Parts: sequence; structure tokens; C-alpha cells
Amino acid sequence: MKLLDDYFNLQNKIYEYFGYVENWVEIPIEDSCVYFWRLDGEGPGTVRFAETKELLDDPDGNYYENEIYTQRFLPKWVYRGTNFTMICVDTRTDGNKFLQIFDNNKEIR
Repeated sequence: MKLLDDYFNLQNKIYEYFGYVENWVEIPIEDSCVYFWRLDGEGPGTVRFAETKELLDDPDGNYYENEIYTQRFLPKWVYRGTNFTMICVDTRTDGNKFLQIFDNNKEIR
């Protein structure tokens, strides 16, 4: 089926871009390029993301935050490319884990 072949070819191109090698568990991809984002915390920490950069520090919590997902079968958890970064995250909701992709131009340090 051509549609299925195209899907897996595109998935492999995304993995190649980040140097990601799937191992043991298949983690779905989540497109988060519309959000402003930053890494927070010591060690693996979290990734915080929001629709505007001002909301990243909103005292009312109008932002999203995912824990960085760490497992021994993954050689790293944050995969930085030239224009995009892919982060293995655990949403802590219903067992959902994602390879969350962000636009580097929207990273706030």
C-alpha cells in the first residue's frame, strides 16, 4: 500500500534528522512546533510550552508541562537538530508518551 509506505518513509526521515533509533518501545510523534518552549529543572527535568512566550511564566499556570521520559533503552532524551528539537516526554496522563517536536526558533532560554 503506497500510503503506508509513504508514512513509514517519512517517519524514518524524521528519525534520521534527529539521529533517533527506535528501540524496544514505539513512541508516537507529536507536532508541537506552534508552541514557545523551554527546558526546566535539573537532570532530565521537564519541557514547558505555551501559545505565547509570556505564558511560559504565567502565575495562573496557563501553560503545558511534560516530564522528560527517561528509559535505559534510549541513549538520550533530548535530540537537537539544526532547526527543530525532539524531546521524549511523559504526559503523566493515561500512560501517554510522545516524541514531541519543537521549533528551535521558539525556544526560550
